[in-house]
Amino acid sequence: MKAENKSIEFSELEKTMNETLNRDEWETHENGGGWKQKTATVEASAYLEKGAVVYGDARVYGNAVVSGNAVVYGDARVNGDAWVYGNARVSGKAWVSGDAVVSGNARVSGDAVVSGNARDGSPLQIQGSMHHATNSAYGEITIGCKSATFAWWKSEEALDFAKRNGYSKKQIKEYAAIIDLIIAVGK
Repeated sequence: MKAENKSIEFSELEKTMNETLNRDEWETHENGGGWKQKTATVEASAYLEKGAVVYGDARVYGNAVVSGNAVVYGDARVNGDAWVYGNARVSGKAWVSGDAVVSGNARVSGDAVVSGNARDGSPLQIQGSMHHATNSAYGEITIGCKSATFAWWKSEEALDFAKRNGYSKKQIKEYAAIIDLIIAVGK
């Protein structure tokens, strides 16, 4: 994920950090152009997007991505294929690793560990005409009170379930489209 090395101006970084900083203590990252304090480590293989910030003794390595307005600081670690984005904050001695995603306004701090296929952020949720549908867990959808795997929601058993629970043909078509969307963009 190599990108142009365009970053926000140092004065914008100071506004983001809400304090006056010593310019000599900061540099932009070669892969993405985000700002990092020289005491922090962001390996060349990691992606630090402009707008994102890493400081303190934090480390970002592997194929990890820190993007948007996300901030990683303290002694925090982000590694593997983890992705921290949006306005998320990872701090203290927290670890985010594997395929984990931390997004939105999520805060991971202290000695917290988010790993594997974990998601710390809002799940995809769509309000249908009868019930909401939510990508409630990795590879799962909840519609109303029924949670099942992606594969189950595509099965004849799910179609029978919908008919038994009073879904009209029009609603079955609507929810089939919702299920397809959640499978396509969800986790």
